[in-house]
Amino acid sequence: MDRRTFLRVAALAGVIIGPDRALASMLPANPVFGRSFDNLQGASQPLSGYVGRPVLMNFWASWCAPCVREMPLLESLHHQHPDLVVLGLAIDTRANILRFLDRIKVSYPLLLTGTQGIPLMRDLGNKGGGLPFSVLFDRQGRVDSTVIGELKPDDVQQRLTRIL
Repeated sequence: MDRRTFLRVAALAGVIIGPDRALASMLPANPVFGRSFDNLQGASQPLSGYVGRPVLMNFWASWCAPCVREMPLLESLHHQHPDLVVLGLAIDTRANILRFLDRIKVSYPLLLTGTQGIPLMRDLGNKGGGLPFSVLFDRQGRVDSTVIGELKPDDVQQRLTRIL
């Protein structure tokens, strides 16, 4: 099918919604939303339940100093934006995370990926596997942007305006 025919069919189908968002609504959610990870109580939590809301997915570990430094910012974002899902994916053990939470209080959901989180980060664009690593997803579960390293308040607020 040539470009002109494709565009005509897409327009007739009502798919084109603007020059900057043409055909975007047809893209599927990222495959990460097909995964499940255990929460701190040991119950499996499917990530598919978060599609439909904007998500800030943060890969972290209790032994990662920059990860710990950015947690107050993540906690603040969790409270400032009730429609935003702030989700911590721990590349760590349950025992380490529970000891960590005795010192630092976190109210947003934390899930345990263990070493499974490393290839998942690579699939999401963090080829070096460094921590912290954050991925912002739009309401349809598509990657909006990624940040390797510690989040900066002004930068993350600007990124959030696109997905909220």
